Formats: sequence, structure tokens, C-alpha cells
Amino acid sequence: MSTRGKLKIYMYAKCGTCRSAIKSLQAKGWELDQHDLFEQAPDIEELRTVIERSGLELKKFFNTSGEVYKELGLKDKLPTMSAEEQLKLLASNGRLVKRPIVTDGKRVTVGFKEETYEQEWGA
Repeated sequence: MSTRGKLKIYMYAKCGTCRSAIKSLQAKGWELDQHDLFEQAPDIEELRTVIERSGLELKKFFNTSGEVYKELGLKDKLPTMSAEEQLKLLASNGRLVKRPIVTDGKRVTVGFKEETYEQEWGA
């Protein structure tokens, strides 16, 4: 099967949602550059670029169902933090980053929904 190009995916190997996303993208013919968030969080500039290209709010990049998010009480703290403080926090711990994040350098998707993947990375 020929590839349609390369996508960068920020993921965690043991995450079922990430594995589903990888399987879906590979089935669509994409070659994947897999970046494990738990081994190394993206740096601030990398995050800033991905977030800007996504057109989404910064808070959409937080893994709100994760243990670290809850332990740090971020539900109450995030609204009062500056964008720069939030970026530093995301870059400090990959477990805080919502996954998977997929980008081709221009487009960005966060999380995994088959219909979104079909629209962005499909046909």
C-alpha cells in the first residue's frame, strides 16, 4: 500500500484511543512519526505552533480526565492562568496533554473521532 505522506502523532503507546487512531491513520495509508508524550512532552514552541495551527482554544489541549490534571486541581486553576503559564504546564508533563494530537504541519486534530479523521485525514 502506498503512503499518502507523513503525519506526526503525539500519543501514548498504552492508550487505547491512541492505538485506535494509529490503526485508522495507517489504514488510510499514512506513514506516522510517533511521538510518545509520556517519554517526552513537546516543548513550548512545538506546542504553541500546533495549538495556533489547530485554531482551537488552548484548554482543548489539556487531558481533563487524566490523574495529573485532577491532582493539580487544574479545573479551578486554568481559568486564572495566562496562556504562557498553561503552555509551560503542558510542556512540563506529557500526561497533561490531550491525546492523540495529529498534524501534517498545517492541519491539526486533537483526540480521536473516526468521523473527524475521515474528514481531515481520509479520502
